[in-house]
Amino acid sequence: MSVSAAPAERVRPPLTVLVAVVITVVAWASAFVAIRAVHAHFGAGPLALGRLAAGTVALTVALLATRRWVRPTAREWALVIGCGVVWFGFYNVALNAAEQRLDAGTSAMLVNVGPILIAILAGALLGEGFPRSLLTGAGVAFAGVLLIGFAGRGGTAADPLGVALCLLSAAAWAIGVTLQKPVLRRLPALQVTQMACVAGMITTLPFAGGLIDDLRSAPAGSIAGVLYLGVVPTALAFGTWAYALTHMNAGRLGVTTYLVPPLTILLAWPILSETPHLLAIAGGAVALLGVALARRS
Repeated sequence: MSVSAAPAERVRPPLTVLVAVVITVVAWASAFVAIRAVHAHFGAGPLALGRLAAGTVALTVALLATRRWVRPTAREWALVIGCGVVWFGFYNVALNAAEQRLDAGTSAMLVNVGPILIAILAGALLGEGFPRSLLTGAGVAFAGVLLIGFAGRGGTAADPLGVALCLLSAAAWAIGVTLQKPVLRRLPALQVTQMACVAGMITTLPFAGGLIDDLRSAPAGSIAGVLYLGVVPTALAFGTWAYALTHMNAGRLGVTTYLVPPLTILLAWPILSETPHLLAIAGGAVALLGVALARRS
């Protein structure tokens, strides 16, 4: 994106874009909880494949219904495939493995260093620059995320490998968004999401044997959880994310996902019996303030 395009993106986005952002944030928060809910019955790789397979089916049906396809250039194919392999494929396997070691709230907090990386990559590679409001808001929101992390699990030290896997997931997310943004200038958001999801699914095909074994032994509720992960946090939320990304720059949109950790904690409280600490609630409030600052024109 050129520097000259930045002022146009600072205007207030249409209501449909704001709705898309809300759907994305809520669905992605629910994904952290759903992964924890099914992790005892599905391995990291098989869960990623099952989720992406369900997402691919849903996205393909939606794409066929629209009957809209723009032929990608060779460069666009490369960018979308790269996004799919890194973000849809590697990200999901790493996150699933991390959540076998960490609770949902801590995982969400750690992965949400991603928007900082997105803003840096977008400013350096996409010409979006580094607006003062973005940097200030990102710093305040990240401080809130850190408070959530310190609240964590009541002072229990986090698993080092789980932390490392979450940080790798954050890096994959940032790289994926940076690859995705230029393609959305010309290709429809739904098409880009479907292509990337297919690429991610193909990347995780080596886990097909494990997925079959897990499906045979998993209870119906866990299988339903995998389908939910594929349809809502993947097909729906990645699609609404791509749509919002066509109307907002990557740095500012990335910062809105700082809402994911506090929402994850609120969802995990009744579903996973993970009681939030008061410090986590305070951190969520600070994160909200940071998002508001970053969204200022």
